[in-house]
Amino acid sequence: MKDKFSVLIIDDVQENIYSLELLIEEFNVNIYSALNANDAVSILMKNPVDLILCDIQMPDVDGFQFAEYIKGIDKLKDIPIIFITGIYDKDSYQKKGYDLGAIEYISKPIDDVLLTSKLKAYIELFNKNKEIRSSLDQANKLVVHNTKMASIGEMIGVISHQLKQPLNVLSLYCDDIKFSYEHGEIDDEIIEDFSENTKKQIHYMRDTIDGFLSFFNPDKDKHSFEIKKVIEATYELLKSQIGKNNVDFEMQIESNFSLKGVEMELSQVLINLITNSIQAFNEREIENRKIELITYSKDNKNYLIITDNAGGIEENNLEKIFDPYYTTKAEGTGIGLYMVKIVIKNSFNGNLKLENSKEGVKFVIQF
Repeated sequence: MKDKFSVLIIDDVQENIYSLELLIEEFNVNIYSALNANDAVSILMKNPVDLILCDIQMPDVDGFQFAEYIKGIDKLKDIPIIFITGIYDKDSYQKKGYDLGAIEYISKPIDDVLLTSKLKAYIELFNKNKEIRSSLDQANKLVVHNTKMASIGEMIGVISHQLKQPLNVLSLYCDDIKFSYEHGEIDDEIIEDFSENTKKQIHYMRDTIDGFLSFFNPDKDKHSFEIKKVIEATYELLKSQIGKNNVDFEMQIESNFSLKGVEMELSQVLINLITNSIQAFNEREIENRKIELITYSKDNKNYLIITDNAGGIEENNLEKIFDPYYTTKAEGTGIGLYMVKIVIKNSFNGNLKLENSKEGVKFVIQF
C-alpha cells in the first residue's frame, strides 16, 4: 500500500506545470507531470495516481478527449479529474467537463485558495480511506488465519482417523511376527511379507502427513496424475471406515483422465465428501447405505460425481452450504465444504456443484 497521495499534472506548457508544482508541493505529495495525453496515459498505467490536474487545450488530444479515453479503462476510470483552463471557461464547456466525470472546473488565472482547499479535501479523504483499507486488510488476514486454523483442526481429525487404520494393521503384523517367532515358523517368505506390508502402511502414513504439511504451501509441487490412482488410494485409506459403517461403496471409473496438481489435495476432497455422507448416514440412522463415485468425460470436459442415499439437504440450505462457517451439524465448523470448494477451484481450476438427487445428495465436480 502506498503512503503518499499522488497527483498528475497535464499541461503542454512546462511553465504552467512548474507553477502548479510550486502551489501543491507544500502538501508533501507525489507529483507526476506530462506535456501531452500520451505521456499521461503511460504514467497512469505505471504509477498509482489519486488526482489529475488537466489542462484542456493541448495538441493532438485535448483534455476532454483524454478524460473520455481514460474513462473507458477500468484501471483509470475512477481517478478524479480537475480541469484547469484559461480558454474553455464558458458554461457549455464546463457542462461538457462535468459530463465527462470532472469533479471541478477551475478557470485561469487560478484561484489558489480554491485549488488548495480542493486538494486538501482529497488528501484528507485519501488518508481516511488508507486507514480503512489497513483495518480491512488486518480483518481479512485474521479471517484467513482463523479459517486455516479451523480447517487444520478438521484435517487433524481426518488424519488421525486415517492413521489409525495403518497403525492397527502394523500392530497386527507385529503380533503375527511375534507369534511366528514363538512357534518357530519364521522363514524368508514371512519376513518378506512382513517387510512389504509394513512398508506399505508406513508409506500411507508418510504420504498423508506430507500432504497435510503441504496443504497450505503456495509453492507446493504440482504434477500430472491419473484420477483413478487417487480414487483407489483414497478408498484404501477409507476402506476400514466404509466397512465399519456398513456402507456399500461403488466405483465406476469410466474415464481415467489426468489432472495437474497435488494428489493428496484431491484425496482430502474425496475424504471430506465421503466422510460427510457417512456422518449423515449415522445421524439419520439410514439402514441401506450406498455411496457411488463415477468419473466420465463429455464435451471436452471431465467429471467426477459422488452421490449417496442419505436423504439430501434442505433446499433452503443448498445455496449456503459452501459458505465459510455455515454448518448444519451440531458440532461442525462450517469449514470443510468451504475448503473443498476452494481447493477444487484454486488447485485444480475446476467447479463444484451440489444438488439433491432422488435419495440423497449429488456432488458434481467438473474439471
